[in-house]
Amino acid sequence: MSRDTSFYYSFLVLPTAQRNAIVTVWDACRAIDDAVDEAADGAQAARQIAFWRDEIARVFDGGAPESTQGRALQPVAAAFALPRRSFEDLIDGVQMDLGARRYETFDDLREYCWRVASTVGLICLNIFGCRHPGGRDYAMNLGLALQVTNIVRDVKTDLDHGRVYLPQEDLRRFGVTERDLAAGVVTPGIAALLAHELSRAREFYDRAAAALPPGESKHLIAAEIMGAIYFGILRRIEARGYDVFGEVVRVPRPQRAWIAAATWARTLLRAGVEALTPARTP
Repeated sequence: MSRDTSFYYSFLVLPTAQRNAIVTVWDACRAIDDAVDEAADGAQAARQIAFWRDEIARVFDGGAPESTQGRALQPVAAAFALPRRSFEDLIDGVQMDLGARRYETFDDLREYCWRVASTVGLICLNIFGCRHPGGRDYAMNLGLALQVTNIVRDVKTDLDHGRVYLPQEDLRRFGVTERDLAAGVVTPGIAALLAHELSRAREFYDRAAAALPPGESKHLIAAEIMGAIYFGILRRIEARGYDVFGEVVRVPRPQRAWIAAATWARTLLRAGVEALTPARTP
């Protein structure tokens, strides 16, 4: 895994076995996502998606996986009891990119975000060791927050690939057309549109924080670091006046390391407080 990914520093805090497992899952999910992004055409993408449906079946049914990622994933899936359904949901989300590449409402977009992002969080819960039922809500909301942040950051890149993930009803509300987005100039309408989308992302970050299960802070340190780094991307977009049309907005590597260290320390402190706080009796 490259140091240039926003996930690298979040995984460093994990024990070796968990870190290796997370990297294995990340590599498999990336390969599934690339089934559409790196395909030469729709027919090849469809074949790749079909391959990954069969490959996940081989991973979980005790077959012989054919890909490097599948072979690495099989023992990890067994060791950590990873949820097969979440991998299948991820493939369903990736397949959505083969169809209409526009979403009329945010509710439509949320389904896509849930499938391609929240599902990965649900997979990771078992590796992190989070067994609290509330962990599901935490992972769902954090995944939505990260994906909406990604969508705003990658407006130009997605448009170059013929995709507009910003809800069509929001474009109309703020008087923005796809031609406006393609022009690459931050107009008042575009700034208001992107501010609106990031306000949604902030809401999901807040919901994730509220859903953090009591007593699970230590188990979810990696996820907390990931969320903090992505929230840093959100803040940098805002600080740039919503200019996402030049270079891709990233948190510089030294700042990522600082965010990881600060979040790690803060989360361990919270975990210590939780451990010392007597459980409430009903």
